[in-house]
Amino acid sequence: MKRLVILFLIVIGVNGLVSAQQNKVPTPSEIAKKNVEDLDKRLKLNGTQKSVIYSFTYNQAKEQADLIKRQQAGNSREEDVDKFYKLQNETSKNIRNVLRPEQQTEYDKIIEERLSGKGLKAKNKKKKKGEEEEVESDIKGLLSAPPVEKQNQ
Repeated sequence: MKRLVILFLIVIGVNGLVSAQQNKVPTPSEIAKKNVEDLDKRLKLNGTQKSVIYSFTYNQAKEQADLIKRQQAGNSREEDVDKFYKLQNETSKNIRNVLRPEQQTEYDKIIEERLSGKGLKAKNKKKKKGEEEEVESDIKGLLSAPPVEKQNQ
């Protein structure tokens, strides 16, 4: 009986370790590498473009990770949110400058897909028969506060 209990605890422990590893936050270098790989698939980058884009995306990921850590520690400021998006815009602009004209048009499509969320929805959600399509709404619903009666409950 003791062996069975010990075996059960070992299985639970191993399961916990496996799930803890799966929730690992990617490092800036992993993020940069993934971004370059994704862009290479669609844009067919040359070696120089890959290294320059890796440098841009690595620096962006590193600075944004610092901002996220600061937010999680409770030390964030309003300027941090602006800086976060400013980094994205600067990186995107710098990447665009490295690309050839035909790559730039495709890159603009990639950015548009990322901003609209179309790329993620296509990968993560395959529509099944009889399943309703998710309706996208705008931000107006988020801006209005709920009625006072519901807030007090």
